[in-house]
Amino acid sequence: MIDQLLEFVSHHPLLVGAFVVVGVAFMAYEARRNAAGGVSSGEATALINREDGVIVDLRDKSEFRKAHIPGSRNIPNDRLDDRMQELDEHKDKPIIVVCKMGQQSGAAVEKLKKAGFTRAVRLKGGISQWQADNLPTARR
Repeated sequence: MIDQLLEFVSHHPLLVGAFVVVGVAFMAYEARRNAAGGVSSGEATALINREDGVIVDLRDKSEFRKAHIPGSRNIPNDRLDDRMQELDEHKDKPIIVVCKMGQQSGAAVEKLKKAGFTRAVRLKGGISQWQADNLPTARR
């Protein structure tokens, strides 16, 4: 298998080089995107406890039932536009947006900010990071 890979690389250096460049660019983009904006689990806990932050979980209902941050609201990502008015009473509070790994929440935060939720932030690493930090979860 390794012999075939090396043979492919030696016969197609431009293709392999392009793949490597695209891979590195993608990793740099993701690292930059993850570093920009968002709060850690500890910062989210502080926003929840000190400023009555509202947690919006973007995962689908079945994933939400398995484990979610206590007190969070489940508004699936594909229904956010339709159900955003449910959050209107919390426009002045921090809105912490949670997804599985922190990837989808960035776009949802942008939607919320355009709708006037100026304090919307995403949870870095999503529910996966929350659980990795051994923070409490609930089940329904």
